Amino acid sequence: MDCYTANWDPLGEAAYYRKLDLYTMGWNLREDLRDCLVAAAPYGGPIALLKNKKEKSPSSRPPLEIYTASGVLLASIPWKNCPAVHLGWTTSEDLLCIQEDGSVLVYSLFCEFKRRFSMGNEVLQNHVLEAKVFHTEYGTGVAILTGAHRFTIATNVEDLKLRRLPQVPGVQKPPSCWAVLCQERVTVLLVAVGQELYLLDSTTCSPVTLPGLSPHAGSFLRMAVSFNYRFLALFTDTGYIWMGKSNLKEKLGESICEFRAPPKQMVWCTRSRSKQRAVVMAWERRLLVAGDAEQCIQNPCEERQGYPLDEDSYLVPELDGVRIFSRSTHEFLHEIPEASQEVFKIASMAPGALLMEAQKEYEKESQKADEYLREIKDQNLLPEAVEQCIRAASYEHEPEIQKSLLRAASFGKCFIDKFPPERFVETCRDLRVLNAIRDYQIGIPLSFDQYTQVTTEVLLDRLVLRRLYPIAIKICEYLRLSEFQGISRILAHWACYKVQQKDKSDEEVAQAINQKLGDTPGISYSEIAARAYECGRTELAIKLLEYEPRSGKQVPLLLKMKRSQLALSKAIESGDTDLVYTVVLHLKNELNRGAFFMTLQNQPVALSLYRQFCKYQELDTLKDLYNQDDDHQELGNFHVRASYASDKQIDGRVASLQNAVDEYYKAKNEFAAKATEDQIKLLRNQRRLQADFDKPYLDESLHDTVYNLILEGNHKRAEQFYRDFKIPDKRFWWLKINALAEQGDWEELEKFSKSKKSPIGYLPFVEISMKHHNRHEAKKYGPRVAPEQRVKAFLLVGDLSQASEAAIERKNEAEMNLVLSKCTAAADASVVAKINLAKAQLGKK
Repeated sequence: MDCYTANWDPLGEAAYYRKLDLYTMGWNLREDLRDCLVAAAPYGGPIALLKNKKEKSPSSRPPLEIYTASGVLLASIPWKNCPAVHLGWTTSEDLLCIQEDGSVLVYSLFCEFKRRFSMGNEVLQNHVLEAKVFHTEYGTGVAILTGAHRFTIATNVEDLKLRRLPQVPGVQKPPSCWAVLCQERVTVLLVAVGQELYLLDSTTCSPVTLPGLSPHAGSFLRMAVSFNYRFLALFTDTGYIWMGKSNLKEKLGESICEFRAPPKQMVWCTRSRSKQRAVVMAWERRLLVAGDAEQCIQNPCEERQGYPLDEDSYLVPELDGVRIFSRSTHEFLHEIPEASQEVFKIASMAPGALLMEAQKEYEKESQKADEYLREIKDQNLLPEAVEQCIRAASYEHEPEIQKSLLRAASFGKCFIDKFPPERFVETCRDLRVLNAIRDYQIGIPLSFDQYTQVTTEVLLDRLVLRRLYPIAIKICEYLRLSEFQGISRILAHWACYKVQQKDKSDEEVAQAINQKLGDTPGISYSEIAARAYECGRTELAIKLLEYEPRSGKQVPLLLKMKRSQLALSKAIESGDTDLVYTVVLHLKNELNRGAFFMTLQNQPVALSLYRQFCKYQELDTLKDLYNQDDDHQELGNFHVRASYASDKQIDGRVASLQNAVDEYYKAKNEFAAKATEDQIKLLRNQRRLQADFDKPYLDESLHDTVYNLILEGNHKRAEQFYRDFKIPDKRFWWLKINALAEQGDWEELEKFSKSKKSPIGYLPFVEISMKHHNRHEAKKYGPRVAPEQRVKAFLLVGDLSQASEAAIERKNEAEMNLVLSKCTAAADASVVAKINLAKAQLGKK
């Protein structure tokens, strides 16, 4: 702590930079980085190395190696493909290997081949000279410079859409440098040809002049775009460095360095709310940090610009600094945050610095602690002091310094009323997570700002991607994340990895997965089983599906695995008819007709549902099913439905019904057979009626046919139907009196009533006449009504006198009371008196 600021290097008047040691690299490289293609993923990501092929033997193959940021080997494979030109990482930490022929190979973090895509025929014909991998809000993109000096670009490798950019005019050799810019959500290229700059978009190539560019700048040799694509820097052959906004409309500053040769690498080193942005350039043995205020970091030992480099190094731009790694070391160069400056700067009187001193004196049991505290409290700066210590702790990588700052913050909190503890608690929690993942064996050197940017969920994804399941689960438990958001997701990934291990039997793997996962919420065994099937372990997939509680997830995968019989059983067990239909229709397309029917015979539920389906969709198949089962009853029903379901002529319909009759007799269903024969006879008679009277009779019921014949006055034909179809007398009488009344043929109705004794009585004649508002006709039938219904008949026609006489004659007191209820006091006084007298006489008796 006493020498804390020893490695601080000033840049300008207000900013300090420092290099932090992250790791001593453990990879033991036999070759320099200059002899390899190198790609390092941002946010403390992995490092990929592809060693250049030097041996003349055609059988020798350079290895593709992937390491953690601490130099721990993750995977290695021999490179068997076309020579690679460039390596780069996607945002999901997949490795892109761009080859000379324009094809791009995608590998996982463990060198597992995932897919291949091409950058187009033109790139294939002219080969790749240079390539860059870039990141935008749309995803990871690839830009290619071909041997024909043309550019092809794809802004998202997950949704590949190639764009061939216009040619730079007058170009006879490759551009000296170029960079990918993002302007207003549009990806463009800035290309340098000597002293000229051109901006290329999809359709145009426009010359560009940088604002404030020195007339003696010279030819452009290097370009660098900042991590957030907001700033641009260019290096020329005179050592001139121009820095500005990437929209090419504003200059930030310029600088002159002592080197004229182009740097091997040039990147930006900046952070949010930066006091002094800087551009970092690396040569063979020198690292130069140039600010935008014409100043560079000076080496006090050598009195030269920049830092000396003992080994060949590689620069990785980050959100808040630059990672620098070589064969032996891995460092992080960044601007000292303001909070750290306030707390640790020599002779600082900032509240945070005073609080640190107070806490140290308190541990020594010195009264000076009280003096420092009073000085802070007198200025009402104690909350600010606590905040400064918390912020400074979050930027530190050394746990001991973190603890010192947090102890000071905790000490200061004790003297503040109602200080919100959330910020302090969250910082402690986040630092514990960061310290865990920065460990050498894990090798993810995230800074606090980077961790805030990527979020906890993405960090967990990256740990899972590295198969670091225990530490990922520990972090979930420590942060108290929900099971669905944390542990469940991690266990699912673990299970998908577990099924790829071939050293254990299917039974052992299935049991191990179930024992570990159990009924954890959010776990889908079907997804794990699908992964097992993709790995060629079908039996393991089936065993895992036994643990899947949702049949809707089991069945589709079983069908995909061609285990249709098992899928059908699972679908039937689920009770989900839609699921059964899905399997049945899949079987229908998969099996031949005979095998399909035999399969359904063993599954009655599926057979029944398929029959229901065929009733509406495949009638011919339904008939075949009934024939196969010798189901004569259903065959008869089928022929009956078929006779009405089509537009057949009457002869065809009759033929279908006759087939139905034959099937019903075979099924020994005489009632259905006789009914169908009657229907055939009815159809034939209706056809004759239609021919004779030129009116539609077909498909009417027997009831309607007879009714319509009576309405039309064809009484003889109606009588013929009555006899031929043995219509019951009561039904026929009802039909006829209703039809005659509707027709208004009252004379025929009276004549019919006298033809013979009515089997339905004569009250219906009264009711139907009144229904059609004919009181006169209704009165004719009143005396003929049976005595027990006569009172009701006379009341219907409104003849109270006759109703009272009928009631008195029957000596029925209830009927007398009914008549009385219909009488009015004045108009029917005689009726009332007559009934009251009759009731009195009944009472005496």
